[in-house]
Amino acid sequence: MTDKKAGRIRIGVGGWTYAPWRGVFYPEKLPQKRELEYSAGHLTSIEINGTYYGSQKPESFAKWRDETPDGFVFSLKAPRFATNRRVLAEAGETIERFFGSGVTELGDKLGPVNWQFMATKKFDPDDFEAFLKLLPRTLQGRDLRHVVEVRHDSFRTPAFTSLLRQYGVAAVIAGDSEYPQIADITAPFVYVRAMGTDERAGPAGYDAADLDRWAERARAWAAGGAPEGLDYVEKPEAGDPRDVFLYVISGHKVSNPAAAMALIQRVG
Repeated sequence: MTDKKAGRIRIGVGGWTYAPWRGVFYPEKLPQKRELEYSAGHLTSIEINGTYYGSQKPESFAKWRDETPDGFVFSLKAPRFATNRRVLAEAGETIERFFGSGVTELGDKLGPVNWQFMATKKFDPDDFEAFLKLLPRTLQGRDLRHVVEVRHDSFRTPAFTSLLRQYGVAAVIAGDSEYPQIADITAPFVYVRAMGTDERAGPAGYDAADLDRWAERARAWAAGGAPEGLDYVEKPEAGDPRDVFLYVISGHKVSNPAAAMALIQRVG
């Protein structure tokens, strides 16, 4: 999707089962069992939300792998039971259980794992580092990519971004949302959740200028740049090319697939 000197840009939405998409994104008579197959034919990645709420069977991961084309990648929201706790250092058992649940059945389609924290969770440097130490770097010989989605202003500090950089973990870049934005590059990839679709902006939920802006940012990240117009704790210098994962999430959810497809078309 980008030239050979840049990283790969993958764009998608959260999940694929959403009744209001039927007749809007999905054709009217498309069987529900084919919705993932259809989504994967029009998007390049999907963030799986179900893994946040409960465990999935290995057979499910294998089925999702087989229903999507080569080059397609899933990101996974990690279980809330690991992050919604007072002492993060005690999450080890939950983390081990998650990675033993069959996620490797996704094979090459296993992308980043998003560890989402509640907006009330504040930054405790020692406890957060203890949590990062619990995240496995590899699984059955496969490198893992981790990203944390923090939603409290206390994380907007160099102590946090330095810690992420030390462990090679990315911070979710929250776009067009009420949550604090931390656009610092702390890992060899970028993970964006754009949350600003609005039905007043037309079928794609974003107007053309906003779509152009997000596409330009995606290309800049893939080339190793640090786009203007974002909130950094410490703005990085230009670096190596990196993969980009951009998901159009929440907002006016009916419009999200159209926005994602418009961005895919723009990044070429």
